[in-house]
Amino acid sequence: MRVITGSARGRKLKTLEGMDVRPTTDKVKEAIFSVIQFDVPGAAVLDLFSGSGQLGIEALSRGAESCCFVDKSRSSIDVTSENVRSTGFEDKAFIFNSDSVQFAKTTTRSFSIALLDPPYGKGLIVPALEGLESKIKAGGKVICEHEEKLILPEKIGRLEKARHYKYGKVEVTLYIVPDEEAV
Repeated sequence: MRVITGSARGRKLKTLEGMDVRPTTDKVKEAIFSVIQFDVPGAAVLDLFSGSGQLGIEALSRGAESCCFVDKSRSSIDVTSENVRSTGFEDKAFIFNSDSVQFAKTTTRSFSIALLDPPYGKGLIVPALEGLESKIKAGGKVICEHEEKLILPEKIGRLEKARHYKYGKVEVTLYIVPDEEAV
C-alpha cells in the first residue's frame, strides 16, 4: 500500500493484518481521487472508518488543509498515527479513537470532503451519513466505498446522491451538498 501522488508520492504505508482488514486498492483509490481531485486542495477532510488512514493521507498528499481520522479500533488508530508520522503530516492530522457513527453525530467540526469506507455488511453507512449531513459544507462531497449491490438512498437530509461507480466487487457512491445550501 502506497501514496499514489502528491507531496508524499510513493511512500509506503503500513496496514493492519487479519481477516477484518480490507485496504482500498490502488485502482479504487485512484478512481475516488479522480472524482474529487479539484476539490481536495485546501479542503477540510474527514476519513471516517479510517483503518490505516490511507485515504486521508492521500488527500493530505494532494493538498488538503487538514484531515480528521476516525476509527474505533485502537490498532487502526495506532497504524494511522504511524502512517501520518512517516508521511510528515502530523501538523495537519487530527486522530480520534472513537466510534465512527457516534463521531459523525456529535462532532462540531465541518468538512468539505468526507471519505467513508466502513466494514462491509454492518449497515454503518446510512447512520454515518445521517449524522454527517449537517456537517458537510455547501458544495461538499461525501464518497462512500461499499460492497457491491448495496443500494443507498437517493437523498439523506442535505446530501444528494450524484454518482455511482462499480469496480469489480467494490462500489463507490458519491453524495454532494448543493452549492446553494448553507451550513
